[in-house]
Amino acid sequence: MMDVSTWEKLLAPFWLTEQGIALNAAIDEVYQTQTVFPQRENIFRAFELTPYEAVRVVILGQDPYHNPGQAQGLAFSVPSDMPLPPSLKNIYKELAEDVSIALPTQGDLSSWAEQGVLLLNTTLTVQAHQPHSHQHIGWHFFSDYVMELLNQHERSLVFVLWGKPAQSKRAKIDLSKHRIIQAPHPSPLSAYRGFFGSKPFSQINQWLAEPIQWDSVNKF
Repeated sequence: MMDVSTWEKLLAPFWLTEQGIALNAAIDEVYQTQTVFPQRENIFRAFELTPYEAVRVVILGQDPYHNPGQAQGLAFSVPSDMPLPPSLKNIYKELAEDVSIALPTQGDLSSWAEQGVLLLNTTLTVQAHQPHSHQHIGWHFFSDYVMELLNQHERSLVFVLWGKPAQSKRAKIDLSKHRIIQAPHPSPLSAYRGFFGSKPFSQINQWLAEPIQWDSVNKF
């Protein structure tokens, strides 16, 4: 059974702040007036699959996929019956090269989330077909708050920052306690600038006492 009680408790104070109240109102408005992804019940799915106590790795992206049926509340993940988006194809290409596994063919990353990999975007909603369309409705206040909570984690975490929006959170991380791995975003627009060959997956497992079974996506 998934336990979200700790996340709920830790996040509750944010929703009582001026920024939290405004963001909540903005979320209500966009879901009433736009086609928005993911489905509303899946906005916080990353927190449901990866309880606070279980977090070992944080993979931080930008915002959800903006085409129908793709976004499911986990950064970079899509339902297993969906074609792989270009960014995920590039992630898998680097994964297969880095840790010598078969190239995955399905895109549901929930098996990573269930091992303690928090798959989080800096912005958690998006208007259909309009990338970055919700980056100014207040999600940055929320993701800043989450990063501060993660920075206070009793465990030494690995933060994987892909792309400039993710890397803007670097100042929230105590480098004397946690590890940062960063690279350009895996999007085809930027992956060639240093994402390929960055070997994030093997670096993560070198840091962790118990490695992530990255090939679990092949056993879905």
